[in-house]
Amino acid sequence: MKPIIIAEAGVNHNGSLDMALKMVDAAAAAGADFVKFQTFKAEKLVTAESAAADYQKENCDAENQLSMLKDLELPLQAFRTIAGHCREKGIGFLSTPFDIESINFLSSLDMRYMKIPSGEITNLPYLRVIAKTKIPVILSTGMSTLADVENALQVLYDGGYYRKDITVLHCTTQYPTNYKDVNLKAMITLREAFGVNVGYSDHTRGIDIPLAATALGASVIEKHFTLDKSLPGPDHIASLDPDELAKMIEGVQHVAMALGSSVKRVTLTERKNMAVARKSIVAASEINQGEVLSENNITVKRPGTGISPMRWDEVIGRRAIRHFNPDELIEI
Repeated sequence: MKPIIIAEAGVNHNGSLDMALKMVDAAAAAGADFVKFQTFKAEKLVTAESAAADYQKENCDAENQLSMLKDLELPLQAFRTIAGHCREKGIGFLSTPFDIESINFLSSLDMRYMKIPSGEITNLPYLRVIAKTKIPVILSTGMSTLADVENALQVLYDGGYYRKDITVLHCTTQYPTNYKDVNLKAMITLREAFGVNVGYSDHTRGIDIPLAATALGASVIEKHFTLDKSLPGPDHIASLDPDELAKMIEGVQHVAMALGSSVKRVTLTERKNMAVARKSIVAASEINQGEVLSENNITVKRPGTGISPMRWDEVIGRRAIRHFNPDELIEI
C-alpha cells in the first residue's frame, strides 16, 4: 500500500501567508496527500535567551531562536485561510502545534492527524492536551531513545488512545542529516517494540532515503520542501524544490507498487513469456521411429512449448514413437 505523503512546508513560507498559499499549490501539484505547516507563538515557544542551533545560525541571520521564530510566525487565523485553500486544491491540511494555544486552535480545523514534533516528545503537559483532542496522532521521534518514545506513548494511551490511532515516525533531528546518521533500520525497531504503524520523517538531501523507507514498510513519508532553496531560513537547505518533491512522490509510488505481496507467483505479464524463455526436449539429430532416446540424440532448446527438461530422466531410455527431424519437439 502506498504510504501517506506529507509535504512539509514547515516555516519555509518565511512568515508570508501569500508564500504559504503558493506552497499549498506546489504540494498539490506534486501529488502529496497532505501539506503540513507549523503553528506557534514565538514567545510561548522559547525564552529570550534560547540559543539557535548550529544549522539555524548557518542558514538564517538571527541572534537567537526568539528573533528567528518571530520572523517565521504566522497569526493563528492565517491557518484557517490556509486550511480553506487546501480544501479548494484537494490536498489535506496539517500543521504541527508547538504550544497549547496552538493545539486548541488547530483542533478546531478538522485536521485528520495531530502531528507531535520531536522536540515535544518529553513535554508532559503538551502531550496531555494532545490526548484530549482524540485526533489520530503522528509522533516524530528525533533525538529520542526507546524509553522516551515509550513514555510519550503511555501518556497518549492513558488519555484514551489505542495503538491504531498512532503512527510513530523515525527521524533524525539535524538539517541536513548525513546518511551515516539516518539509522533507518530503527524504524523497524519502533514497529516491533511498540506494535504501532511507523513511518519516516526525512531531513537528508535528495530523495533516496524516503524511497528506502518505503521499501522497509513506512506507512507515512514526511519530507520538507521549499519554493526556493536559496531563500534565507533554517530549513530551506534541507528541503526539496517542487520538481524534486514530485519526483520523490512518483518514486515512492513506484516502490510501493513494486513491493506487491509476499506470495511468489507467476505474474500474468510473465506467463506469456514462459514459452519464449523456457526450453523443451528436442531432437538433437534425426531420430527414427523405435530408436532409443538418449543423451546422444536429444537435447534441450527453446521454445518451452514441449516436454519440460525437468522430465529428462523420464524421457531417456524410451523408444521414439515416430520419426523426428533435428530440433523437432520430442513427444512421448
